[in-house]
Amino acid sequence: MSKIGFRGITVFVLFFYSSGSRYPNISLSSPLPGIPKPVFASVDGQEKYETKITTLENGLRIASQNKFGQFCTVGILVNSGSRYEAKYPSGIAHFLEKLSFSSTAQYGSKDEILLTLEKHGGICDCQTSRDTTMYAVSAEVKGLDTVVSLLSDAVLQPRLLDEEIEMTKMVVRFELEDLNMRPDPEPLLTEMIHAAAYRGNTVGLPRFCPVDNVDKIDRKMLHSYLRNYYSPERMVLAGVGIEHEQLVECARKYLLDVKPVWGTSTVANVDQSVAQYTGGVIRRLAPREDDFIPFAVLNMMMGGGGSFSAGGPGKGMFTRLYLNVLNRHHWMYNATSYHHSYEDSGLLCIHASADPRQVREMVEIITREFIQMAGSAGEMELERAKTQLKSMLMMNLESRPVIFEDVGRQVLSTGRRKLPHELCDLISNVTSSDIKRVTTKMLRSKPAVAALGDLTELPSYEHIQAALSSKDGRLPRMYRLFR
Repeated sequence: MSKIGFRGITVFVLFFYSSGSRYPNISLSSPLPGIPKPVFASVDGQEKYETKITTLENGLRIASQNKFGQFCTVGILVNSGSRYEAKYPSGIAHFLEKLSFSSTAQYGSKDEILLTLEKHGGICDCQTSRDTTMYAVSAEVKGLDTVVSLLSDAVLQPRLLDEEIEMTKMVVRFELEDLNMRPDPEPLLTEMIHAAAYRGNTVGLPRFCPVDNVDKIDRKMLHSYLRNYYSPERMVLAGVGIEHEQLVECARKYLLDVKPVWGTSTVANVDQSVAQYTGGVIRRLAPREDDFIPFAVLNMMMGGGGSFSAGGPGKGMFTRLYLNVLNRHHWMYNATSYHHSYEDSGLLCIHASADPRQVREMVEIITREFIQMAGSAGEMELERAKTQLKSMLMMNLESRPVIFEDVGRQVLSTGRRKLPHELCDLISNVTSSDIKRVTTKMLRSKPAVAALGDLTELPSYEHIQAALSSKDGRLPRMYRLFR
């Protein structure tokens, strides 16, 4: 072990020395004598068959991808969420998330469900977003029959007892209180920017139940919502780590001719509204399918994921928000790019924070960055962003639950799944002109602004809009006799 002093930095180098070897005269590139020839796993190259899809007679789609291992992830994804609550009090999807995996026709309580899963080393979870509700279970493959039976019961046969609904009301109130007290403002700002961008419609509707609606939601209202949105043709049963035929067999057994607890009357109130981008400001930008990949690359180029996120320190230090903003303006606490994508719309946001006295300067710095997006991206900068995006995609898809969600969401929204190599090809094909095209189109839209904190120095919405319409992104000058 050696200790080296170097300009105030101490570096430790740890090494081991070997005095001899069993094979002193053999090159490392040559096979060792007496060692059997290695046999490697091989694939047939038929990647297009990785994700198999079957549609049952009732419209339910079954999507699966096999993956070696003794555990699997299986779940039901439903085309439901806060964007579909236009005809209901906002918050129903939030309630259903908290009520998930409670008592059902088959299981008397959540404890019984957990004990059943425990026998197969399983865990369960439910997550709702603005456009999807996802019930998922990870367990041993040999427990697949039990898992699908349990999922069917949890989704189609929830008892929704009065005491469960009252407990959920308490949980929702606590979560809302915690949301407003949390030091990290990101969840609240995400809500606000959606509300500003899609004012009063679809993905702009509240993701969390408003306080005033907590006492309005009861079993009758929940059943009405479930009757409209929890129909087989709006569902996908997705599985990763299991044989497709086995999953189809279980689906036929537990999901084909099952009468839900809310009955099977004619669906009448399904909201089919298309997201309408409005822009606007809330005090406390929007892509399409063909533009999804270029916007994802642009997000990485700007600084999506932060400077010190997964992948090791420094991987984000060449992004524009680091080089042009954080590296030059020490007083800015944060500047991060976010990309929210939906089936019919999307948002590209920059989230920044600073001392209240420097809010105006911070806003001008961010508007300049938006304007500069429309310029030509350098070849090295663009290639770096594409490589980072592909790297992030492939690393995420090493996780079984992430593969499950990817399979389920893609099949639910498009009816098929783009495989990783297809997405990588699309990313590789993004050019500087694609970035310029989507940015120019985005900047023609009215901006959506959300602001939280001391807003004394916040520029007016009209000034922000004027800055984003200018050549250099500068805010109109203001002259004050007194400050």
